[in-house]
Amino acid sequence: MSDLAWIHAALAAARPQAVGALLRYFRDLDMAEEAYQEACLRALRKWPENGPPRDPTGWLILVGRNAAIDSVRRRERFQALPPEEAISDLEDVEAPLAERLDGSDYRDDVLRLLFICCHPELPATQQIALALRIVSGLSVTQIARAFLVGESAMEQRITRAKARIAQADTPFEAPGPVERAERLGAVAAMIYLVFNEGYSAPSGEAEARAPLCEEAIRLGRLLLRLFKTEPEIMGLTALMLLQHARARARFDAEGQAVLLEDQDRSLWDRKLIAEGLALIDKAVRHARRGPYQIQAAIAALHARAARPEETDWPQIERLYAALEEVAPSPVVTLNRSVAVSKVAGPEAALAMIEPLESRLSAYFHFHGARGAYLLQLGRKAQAREAFDKAISLAGTAAEAAHIRIHLDRLADG
Repeated sequence: MSDLAWIHAALAAARPQAVGALLRYFRDLDMAEEAYQEACLRALRKWPENGPPRDPTGWLILVGRNAAIDSVRRRERFQALPPEEAISDLEDVEAPLAERLDGSDYRDDVLRLLFICCHPELPATQQIALALRIVSGLSVTQIARAFLVGESAMEQRITRAKARIAQADTPFEAPGPVERAERLGAVAAMIYLVFNEGYSAPSGEAEARAPLCEEAIRLGRLLLRLFKTEPEIMGLTALMLLQHARARARFDAEGQAVLLEDQDRSLWDRKLIAEGLALIDKAVRHARRGPYQIQAAIAALHARAARPEETDWPQIERLYAALEEVAPSPVVTLNRSVAVSKVAGPEAALAMIEPLESRLSAYFHFHGARGAYLLQLGRKAQAREAFDKAISLAGTAAEAAHIRIHLDRLADG
C-alpha cells in the first residue's frame, strides 16, 4: 500500500474517535469537524515526510485541538496559549494522550458522536445524512448522489440538522450505563436506516446507493469493536451482512427484481455470509434475544440453504412468531404468513393476513401477498383484484413489473 493510500485509510479509521473526542472538548459540531479537517491537512503534509505517528488517532486529536484553539485565540475568544515552543513539538506527544484516551473514553466519544447524529429531534433523512457526513466522512457530493438529490439541497439538509442540534440542549458528558443502553438502541436503529436506504433502492439506483449499505456495515463493525459482548449489535451487523451478500442476485439483467427463491445462489457473497453466520451464532449463545438477532437468524436460514427447497420453513415460521412477541407489527405478521404458506398452505396464510387489511390497506406488499395466496387457491377473480390494487400502490417499476407477471399468468390461465 502506498504512503498516500495508507494515510487515507488511517484518517478514515480514526475519524469517528477523533471527531468524537474533539466534540467533547469543544462542544460544537462544526468546530470539531473543522478541527479534524485541519488535522488531516497537517497529516497529509507531515506524515509522508516524518513517517506515521505511533497513535494516529491521538495525533489527530491533539493537532486538531491545538489548531482549533489557535484559531479561536486569533478571534480573541480564548486566553493566549502557552509559548509556541511548548506546543509545536508533536513528535512523541501523542503517546501520553493515547494513554489517557483508553478504550472506554474512545467508546463513549464514538457513541456520543453517533447519538448526536441520531438526535430524536431530527427527521430520519437528516439523521442519516448527518451521520454519513460527520461520522463516515462522505462528501456532500457523495451523499447527494446516494439520495438522488442536488448538492445544494443536501447541503441545506445537513446544515439544518446541525442547526437543530446546536439549538437543542444536548448533553456532552459520558453517558451512564442506563443511558448508554438507550443510546445504543437509537444508534443501531439509525445505522439500520442507513442500510435500508441503500438496500431498498430500485435496480436503476442500486449501484449509486450501494455505498450506503457498505457504510452501514462499516458502522456496525465499528460498534462491534466498541461493544464486543452486545448480542443485538452482533445481530444487527449479521443481518446487514447476510442481506447485502445477496446484492448481485437481487436483480436480473433487465433490472427486474428477482425473488429470493429464484435467485442464483452462486452469486451470493460467501465471505459476507460466513462472517454473518459466525456473528449470529455467537449472538445466540448469549441467550438474550432481540429483534435484530431474530431477523438475522431468519436470514441465516435462507443463507444456509444451498437450494430453495432446502429452506427450513418451519423454523423460519417459529422465528417470525418469536419476532411478533418482541417487536409486534402487522408487517412482521405479513412476513410470517409467507412461512405459514410454505408450512401449512395458502389458506392458512390468507386467514392470518385478512385481519391486517385495515392497517395495511395502503401497503403494496400486503396486496401482492394476498393476491399470490388467492391465486394458489384458484380464486382468480379475487387474485386479479388484489394484484390490480398492488400495482396501483407500487413504489417502483420493478414492483409493478413483478405483479404484472402474476397478471400475465392469470391471463394465460
